[in-house]
Amino acid sequence: MLDVTTSSVDDAGRLLDAFDSEQLGARLRQLREERGLTLKEVGRRLGISTSAVSQIERGVLRPSVNRLFAFVTALDASLVDVFGGPEPVDAPPVLDGYVVRRAVEAEVVRLAGGVVFRRLSPGPSRDVDFFESTYPPGSTGSSSSAQNDLLTHVGYEIGTVTQGELTIDFPDERVVVRAGDTVSYACGTPHRLSNQSDGVTVATWVIVHPADAGRP
Repeated sequence: MLDVTTSSVDDAGRLLDAFDSEQLGARLRQLREERGLTLKEVGRRLGISTSAVSQIERGVLRPSVNRLFAFVTALDASLVDVFGGPEPVDAPPVLDGYVVRRAVEAEVVRLAGGVVFRRLSPGPSRDVDFFESTYPPGSTGSSSSAQNDLLTHVGYEIGTVTQGELTIDFPDERVVVRAGDTVSYACGTPHRLSNQSDGVTVATWVIVHPADAGRP
């Protein structure tokens, strides 16, 4: 809980960021434990130390976008599982009526480099991730120690830039998409997203997962 007596806006922001890291880490730990995976096994799948996995789960180390996707893939999970919190296994998408999620209720996760993910799906959508990502100027999906790493994960990705411009690096090509542009690709294609401009970039994304992609 944030201390309302915090002496400055900056202090409040740091407290909020710390809470976000802890919440994200706790959710990743819960998903790992639900799948019966050890810290060592997840570290092996990610190619990082057991200590680094533990630090992410405790909120000490904030993952980059690439690391979050890699972590989720290692758990045979998706962003829906991370953002949505625990749901009944048999909870179906709403087929009748409607679901509304107010703006103040949207789950937000802040990642390394200031990148922000906001879940847009208002209710259960087990095989589809629908979210918004915001990239500050100069930010990238990779951690500072792995700027040249390309990401792969499970599914098929469709994105639309709604503000600014987004640079997407593939193994043999660099593509720049701007406000109003749409891009799609198989998530198994190595790629890296970054904002090389001087302004903020915002994009919305849909990731469709295979029905048998390791659902618990």
